[in-house]
Amino acid sequence: MEYMFMPLRRYVDFSGRSRREEYWMFVLFVVIVTVVLTMLTGTRETSYGNGGMGFSIQSQSPLMLVWFLAILLPALAVQVRRFHDQDKSGWFVLFNLIPFLGGIIVLVFMCIEGTRGDNRYGPDPKGGASADTFN
Repeated sequence: MEYMFMPLRRYVDFSGRSRREEYWMFVLFVVIVTVVLTMLTGTRETSYGNGGMGFSIQSQSPLMLVWFLAILLPALAVQVRRFHDQDKSGWFVLFNLIPFLGGIIVLVFMCIEGTRGDNRYGPDPKGGASADTFN
């Protein structure tokens, strides 16, 4: 439960490292809240044109917009920290901008275990021994 809310406590902290557990528990929290908000607010359909011959636009409630804006920065920050945990640059987040393939690439990276011990982004979030211990 603690890991669900840790990215919210570290709201725009793009430095350091985050464990897989922290990332995936945050994703679970976001999915649960999004599903609940969707069920509570539903979608509205607005029709334009004459008797079904026009077009319709489905829009979410303003509450959903506020929710997505509120979690945007912590979601980006926890992804950057996951890349840092693998000793990769936070700029790898930009893979998300590649249509179709980018999301798959980021998904794979989010599943990969982080480097053991300290790396250039900080100490091991699992509290494991540093790399110097093995030399």
